[in-house]
Amino acid sequence: MNLDSKIPSGAIGEKWVNHKFSTKLVNPANKRKYKVIVVGSGLAGASAAATLGELGYQVLCFCYQDSPRRAHSIAAQGGINAAKNYQNDGDSVYRLFYDTVKGGDFRSREANVHRLAEVSCNIIDQCVAQGVPFAREYGGLLDNRSFGGAQVSRTFYARGQTGQQLLLGAYSALERQIGLGTVKMYTRHEMLDLVVEDGRAVGIVTRNMVTGAVEPWAADAVLLCTGGYSNVFFLSTNATGCNVTAAYRAYKKGAGFANPCFTQIHPTCIPQHGDQQSKLTLMSESLRNDGRIWVPKSREDAAAIRAGKKSPNDIPEADRDYYLERKYPSFGNLAPRDISSRAAKEACDDKRGVANTGFGVYLDFKDAINRLGQPKIEERYGNLFEMYERITGVDAYKEPMQIYPAPHYTMGGLWVDYNLMTTIPGCFALGEANFSDHGANRLGASALMQGLADGYFVIPYTLGGYLAGLGLASAGKNSPESPAFKASLEYVKERTSKFLSIKGKRTPRSLHQELGHIMWEACGMAREASVLEKAIEAIPHLREEFWKNVTVTGSGEELNQQLEMAGRVADFLEFGELMCRDALARDESCGCHLRVEHQYPDGEAKRDDEKFAHVAVWEYKGDNVTPVRNTEPLTYENVHFAVRSYK
Repeated sequence: MNLDSKIPSGAIGEKWVNHKFSTKLVNPANKRKYKVIVVGSGLAGASAAATLGELGYQVLCFCYQDSPRRAHSIAAQGGINAAKNYQNDGDSVYRLFYDTVKGGDFRSREANVHRLAEVSCNIIDQCVAQGVPFAREYGGLLDNRSFGGAQVSRTFYARGQTGQQLLLGAYSALERQIGLGTVKMYTRHEMLDLVVEDGRAVGIVTRNMVTGAVEPWAADAVLLCTGGYSNVFFLSTNATGCNVTAAYRAYKKGAGFANPCFTQIHPTCIPQHGDQQSKLTLMSESLRNDGRIWVPKSREDAAAIRAGKKSPNDIPEADRDYYLERKYPSFGNLAPRDISSRAAKEACDDKRGVANTGFGVYLDFKDAINRLGQPKIEERYGNLFEMYERITGVDAYKEPMQIYPAPHYTMGGLWVDYNLMTTIPGCFALGEANFSDHGANRLGASALMQGLADGYFVIPYTLGGYLAGLGLASAGKNSPESPAFKASLEYVKERTSKFLSIKGKRTPRSLHQELGHIMWEACGMAREASVLEKAIEAIPHLREEFWKNVTVTGSGEELNQQLEMAGRVADFLEFGELMCRDALARDESCGCHLRVEHQYPDGEAKRDDEKFAHVAVWEYKGDNVTPVRNTEPLTYENVHFAVRSYK
């Protein structure tokens, strides 16, 4: 597998500028001759489709939702990072770059991260021009707040609904291009295969989720903007429809999958309350600005709370353990997500958890309300408090929120080079679907930044360079009638028929739930070699059970959500094994990936930079064949390896 990252030469601050200048261009009149497929309409997909349409390309955009506005990006709450330094508190492009590399525990690619920090400021200008209603200070300037993993205020926000407002901005730009005819939007279409011909990506095959029609779509390039795969754990903060299928189809066609075990556990979610839940609810990390996290110091008080004999307000201040402030005094409640999540688990493992299940800690706003007044807290987080009360029945202005870590974001994804192209020429991956920027842990408020950076400011240059390299003679010449398309169509139809023909006794949901339990125990917040080995042995048996005993009602020629779920679960049952293999092979701790065998005496993650300062890139070799693990070495010329400390 060719893992040429194509990192430009020169100083870190000059790489992107030089690369843009040296990249070949497509002249405006010729852009109209090229067709580009964008799969996904979240922040990365909508911004890419809108920008490419504005440039003049013929763009086909696909999403499985009934509207681009329902992409999961809408669920992001807390904010978006940018190195504007409006607070004059010491921020800079270099500091954002440094914080991101350090926050990712030195497992991200320097050049990509610096580019992300550079274009972050442009994103804010773009969104303000679109009318995104960012919060403002008294004098009218855009406001900022703090977020985990940083000691400066660089996070722009719109109360607790930043993702929604940013997506509406990108959606408006997308709809403008749809109205002008440069973008054709196909909702309720799910990508089920990537078509590769002569070693290049030339299109996709989709299923119309309303009629069941399976259709081929040809293009000169394919952009996968399909988000992450946290639903492999069954319960996560992701929408229930989020899946790995598009990325996994590309993997099985030759795209390398990088660091699949790097999955972020978010520390600020509403605890699970029953076996019938379909997802978990995220409470924004922005709440950690003003909320203080604690558990009782004594197991007896915690047991009394769980039994309903005491309320949190009955616990005096002296008997509360503000454990993040105690363990990490420099960052306190704003310690990065991986560290904060493990600290919560540690407190609950010590029998001091406060939810009915024992898996919960408090997020308390009493001090902030006393200091700032309730109206100020309502102004900052009102919709989040309202959402929490609707779900739990608790007024968090009067009683602390209960939170617990949950699967959230996936730093792993399809391997891409500096141009965001996968190991399949012509197939690009943007946003959460790729691996490139966050290493082993993503800092809060950086997901929205990456999605919009890739779509608005990176792919317009790098895609043009790829298409210019193909030459004008090839523009628009790929045909959906070719043998490669016919083979993909046949594959998708046969797979659909197989799902419908099994007629077993187990629902896709029950099998997914069983997989999720295996994944959470083996590849969740803490990983151990013996447990991972058992999972790698157990998952193939569960996969065999799926193909022998799954039941899918209805037909393939209609709206059939059971059929959709069966396809997604089938891919999770293969992908989960790949995740566990990756976690087992990475015999170190770093960021989100805590191997219990590799910890410092205080419980912090212990990296092995000599053996594992690389990206692990997995190569598909066939069904039921062990994939090959390739590596891309990571070199740090500007940020030097150091023990990651937030104390």
